[in-house]
Parts: sequence; C-alpha cells; structure tokens
Amino acid sequence: MTPRLQDPVELSGIQRNQFPPEFRWGCATASYQVEGAVDADGRCESVWDRFCATAGRVREGHTGAVACDHYHRWPEDLDIARGMGLNAYRFSIAWPRIAPGRGKAMNRAGLDFYSRLVDGMLERGLEPWATLFHWDLPQWLQDEGGWVNRSTVDAFLDYTDAVTRVLGDRVRHWITHNEPWCTAFLGHQHGVHAPGIRDFPASLQVCHHLLLSHGLAVPVIRSRVPAARVGITLSLHPLRPATPDRRDAAAVIRHDGLRNRWFLDPLHGRGYPADTWALLGAAVPKVAEADLAQIAAPTDFLGINYYFPETVTDAPGEGPVATRTVEPHGVERTAFGWEVAPQGMVELLARVHAQWAPGDIVLTENGSTYDDVVRPDGQVVDAARRDYLARHLAAARSAIDQGIPLKGYFAWSLLDNFEWAEGYTRRFGLVHVDFQTQVRTLKASGQWYAQFLAS
Repeated sequence: MTPRLQDPVELSGIQRNQFPPEFRWGCATASYQVEGAVDADGRCESVWDRFCATAGRVREGHTGAVACDHYHRWPEDLDIARGMGLNAYRFSIAWPRIAPGRGKAMNRAGLDFYSRLVDGMLERGLEPWATLFHWDLPQWLQDEGGWVNRSTVDAFLDYTDAVTRVLGDRVRHWITHNEPWCTAFLGHQHGVHAPGIRDFPASLQVCHHLLLSHGLAVPVIRSRVPAARVGITLSLHPLRPATPDRRDAAAVIRHDGLRNRWFLDPLHGRGYPADTWALLGAAVPKVAEADLAQIAAPTDFLGINYYFPETVTDAPGEGPVATRTVEPHGVERTAFGWEVAPQGMVELLARVHAQWAPGDIVLTENGSTYDDVVRPDGQVVDAARRDYLARHLAAARSAIDQGIPLKGYFAWSLLDNFEWAEGYTRRFGLVHVDFQTQVRTLKASGQWYAQFLAS
C-alpha cells in the first residue's frame, strides 16, 4: 500500500511552476559511495580502499567494495531517476578507474563505463553533470605524496584531458572538485577521512594544490568541450556567534576566513584572505608566482553544497584561528546532529551573491539523514526527510525572489550509500537500498519529490 503523501501546498506552499522553466532538477551521487566493483575492469586501488582496510577508520569496518553495486545496476538507478521526473543527474568519475599508474596508458575499460553511463542518462532525458574529483584519489598517487605533492596537479590535468576527450561530445556541465575543504582538512588535518593524515601545514598545502588544479583544469576542459559550462563545488556554511560577546563575534570572522573565504577569495581573484594568512604563520602553503592568477580562472557557475549553519565560539589555544564550533540548544536536528535551518541556506546564498558575485549558482547538494524504518509492507515513510526537502525548496524559491541567480537543485542523494567514515550507518537517499539484497525502494521523500516535479 502506498502511503498518502501530502501535496506540496500542504507541506510548504512550494510548487515546481514557481521556478523558472529552465531550472535544473536533479539528484547527486558519488563514485566511491555507490559504484562498488572495486576490482572490476582495471580499476586500481583508491585512498578510500586503503582507508577502509585500516582497522578503526570506518564505523563497523564497512567498506565501499560493493556499496550500491551501481557499477552493474546503473540502468535500474537511472530508470528510477527518470521515473522521479528529474531532468539532470550529478555523478562523479572515479579517477582510479581511469589512471592505473604513473606513465601508464589511461584505462579504456573505465572510460567506456562512463561513456555507457552518460549515454544512459541522455537516453532517459537526464542532463549529465560530471564531477571529476569526489575524493577517491588513486592510491599510487598518494604513495607519491598525494595532494601535498605538486605533481598530483599535473596528474589531475592528464586525467581531466583523458576524460573530457571521451565524454566531452556529450557532457556539457563539468565540476572540477567536490568540497576541497573536506579533502584538505578532514583528510589531512583531522585524519577522519582518507588518507587519514593529521598535519595542519600539509592540509593547507593540499588545499592550495586542489584549488590550483581546479584553475588549471578549466582551460583544459574548455579546449576539449567548446560549449562547456565549468565550475567547482564548495561546502559552505553560514556562521553565527555562540553568544553576543564581542569575542565570539571576532571568532566568527576568524573561523570564516578558513571555512569559507579561504576558498571563495582566491577563486574570485582576491588571493587568500590576508587576515587568515597572517594567523597561519609558518603553516601557510607554498604558492608559486602565477598560482593565484591560475586559480582564479573564469568559471560559469559556482556549486554550493548546503547542509547546516555553524555556531562559533572563541577558543584560545585551539589551533591558529582559535575557534571552536558548538551545538546550540533547542534547535531541530537530523540524525547526524546537523541543525535544520532552511533560512540559513538563503542567508548563505545571499552573502555569496553579494560579496563574490560568482554568476550562476547551483545547489549541487542538499539533504538529510534520518533513522529510516522499513514498514512491514516495505514502505519507508520518511516524513522528516520529506519535510526537510520541501522546506529547503521553499527556501530556494525565496532566494530566487531576492534576485539570487540560482539555476539548479540537486538533492543528496538519489540512493542510500556508503557515507564515508560513517559507513552504512547514515542514510541520505530518497531511495532506500537494502545493502544485503540491493533492492531499491522509493521512499516517501522520493515520492514527494516526484510529485512536486510533476505538479
């Protein structure tokens, strides 16, 4: 029995026809989180394979070895996306499937897989949005130093050239990197993501090389795809002080320097923020003379992943920026503990538009995790996620009403998947996946999204 779904008006008053006709409506996935098939067709080891194989790194010892088996089940998954009424699909390409080693030829079998996947999208009326790097660096590159090593920038350009040569005749929208903050700081400062390093100066150098590789990849993509629309996706947060105390207000500025402005400023031709640079002392990255100009290569859109605001307090002695995030009391939260704040998304978009004017903005991820329950009849009635989705779409409409050039929305995620260090304990999908049987079930949130898109 299909659960009764409230219509869009009952939930938020939001309907699809309130958005521009050309608005992109999609869902997003990432290669390591959904594909599985880690030994198939010449794929080499990734840093996440190695990270998962190290005891204590991932909850319950989970790995992405099988994940959603999307590598073999992609036709079914794209059918689900088409059935929901999506007109765009964001996916990432697994670098380890393409580049088997230094000096080796690019792996044709890996390129062919993504060629079939893109053809499948186009056959179903789904516009492909390709992300070149969503954290799964080949392990052989990590063995050479990874993103700390400037030569990884060159390897990324070779990989970008190979992928765009093959897919560029069909893929117009390209995202160079997904959330470089996470790769740099979760992976190299806090060590909770692959490659599991804890070295703050290294994290800053990684961040610089990620941004540099983005800037240098933009002209490579344009040379292979003349009609390309190119961007980068950042994880950004609206910030608020924990108290009215002026010390917390000052802490917000310092925190913002490394959380948001460290990326937005150089990407938009301003270089690294001077106030943050001064705080970092000897930890600052090595920057060659032409780097900052190259990082600021003109792009066509900015991808923003929005999940939650951060509340910041002054914390003397805690790192060079001397701040800490805290959890305010009495706020709504997801099962991940993330604050639910649709208005924060509007505030963030308004700030980015006003201060950096990146041109078109696309919400490349937005979603929530809750403790889903599969009913005896097989249905997943995830009312909280459905409400979260409706409220954030209403916030997106509000942003457009304020003159913000928001051009698309990609829900995270199409499928329940491997949630990095959380393994399979967190579910973000609009589609439930039984990881034992690989059976897919459209949740109530996914049914609502389909109903919204058909409204």
